[in-house]
Amino acid sequence: MTGEPPSSFIAGISFIGRGGGAVKALGGFRKQHHTVPDAANAVTNAFLGKICEGELTATAETLFQAVRTGLDYRRKDVALSVASPLAVLTAKDFNVEIAYVLEEADPARYAVTTTLHALRSAELARTSEFAAIFAGKFAEISFALKKGAPVEAVVDAIEALDGEGGLRVSYPSDCRECEIAVDGVDARVRCTGATLEMVFPRGGGPAELMESFVAVRGAFAVSKSLSGLIG
Repeated sequence: MTGEPPSSFIAGISFIGRGGGAVKALGGFRKQHHTVPDAANAVTNAFLGKICEGELTATAETLFQAVRTGLDYRRKDVALSVASPLAVLTAKDFNVEIAYVLEEADPARYAVTTTLHALRSAELARTSEFAAIFAGKFAEISFALKKGAPVEAVVDAIEALDGEGGLRVSYPSDCRECEIAVDGVDARVRCTGATLEMVFPRGGGPAELMESFVAVRGAFAVSKSLSGLIG
């Protein structure tokens, strides 16, 4: 994949898509018998698993068929497991997980997270068939850093540039994470120390997201200390 990050820095890459809705809008919710959860805990999430099973199963099956036919996989090449509120598609070249969970801040709503990981073929991600299956599905890309990068060191490296390379950084007082702005990149770049994450304003496919990483990596190259930490 063009601009693929060096394996010396990156332990793994995940592509993440998010969605959600109102609990009472799920097909398994029965107004006569059910009440909308007022807290997010093990019991209420188990309830969510029961009432979202129809939507989860349909979504997962649609993805399975798209992957099977679109990539010309045989039976042994791809498998689907659904144990609501989680579905796992295991293919020979990648894995996809679809998970439902109640929103902590508003348990009357649920979140759906779709995660593609363990992508073993960069060439596959560049094909039109792969792009068609996952078009618009992901708005985040997360790089797990092998050695980690102290947030304070990342902040110091960017601040030392004084704006050179079009890099700016913001962070809370405890430096638990920092957000990096890169000129010309329409995404929020977040470093947590263990991960480097890019959050985009709109959904795209894996190849599109990776192309944006090229610009970020190029900006990091302006500083040897910064590229040595997360580049």
